[in-house]
Amino acid sequence: MPRLSEVIAALESLWPAERAESWDAVGTVAGDPDQEVTRVLFAVDPVQEIADEAVKLGADLLVTHHPLYLRGTTTVAASHFKGRVVHTLIKNDIALHVAHTNADTADPGVSDALAGALGLRVTGPLVPDPADPESRRGLGRVCALDHPLTVRELAARAAERLPATAQGIRVAGDPEALVRTVAVSGGSGDSLFDRVRAAGVDAFLTADLRHHPASEFMADRAHSPLALLDAAHWATEWPWCELAASQLDEISDRNGWDLRVHVSKTVTDPWTAHAASTTSDPLGAPN
Repeated sequence: MPRLSEVIAALESLWPAERAESWDAVGTVAGDPDQEVTRVLFAVDPVQEIADEAVKLGADLLVTHHPLYLRGTTTVAASHFKGRVVHTLIKNDIALHVAHTNADTADPGVSDALAGALGLRVTGPLVPDPADPESRRGLGRVCALDHPLTVRELAARAAERLPATAQGIRVAGDPEALVRTVAVSGGSGDSLFDRVRAAGVDAFLTADLRHHPASEFMADRAHSPLALLDAAHWATEWPWCELAASQLDEISDRNGWDLRVHVSKTVTDPWTAHAASTTSDPLGAPN
């Protein structure tokens, strides 16, 4: 069985820490470099439910997309929920490793997994990494459809193929407009509107779209008459867990490690219910 340090080195080869944003907190949060690793669990959020799942599974390593301590801390006391997560993991000899923005821009990365889940063909990054001479790494992806869909049909596909959440898929724009090209970005994406306009796509699927940026973007449709599709943050990033698990599986096979790699199916999206407004249009805006 490999040591934790060997598995972490493999993960760092996929998502080097130096490619994370300067504000980010990635890398190994807890774990003994010399401990053996036999079972690994991938998840989006390092919350208590996931820590408990790792314990029940008998995992030695938990890999999450979101950081546990993004803004730092002065305490890991179990009186706080993040401290309880740390205590749970350490008491059960479970290491925690985070790949966040370094996984967002990887090749393949979070948005490649999102595009794959939606059956889209990636043609390039939305925001290319200038340090990548092949222009494959970067934030978001520009994609093509094998055949045109209406915005309504694309939203229905996203609702069907992404993990189910209370939010579902919100749409801004003409539901009957044809879509041939799509930009996607896992996680919060309304900071990318200028890039989306420049890409000349027909639709943009992302998460966490706020009222004012979305309203202003749609008001400027004379210059960019495209549709917005807003999914739940967790749902747009969960497909990466399956991609990352398959990448580690390949590394394990290549090295003869015989790791058992799992993906959490626990829904950690914070929203638990949705009451739709009264409307005759199934794509009508929620309350």
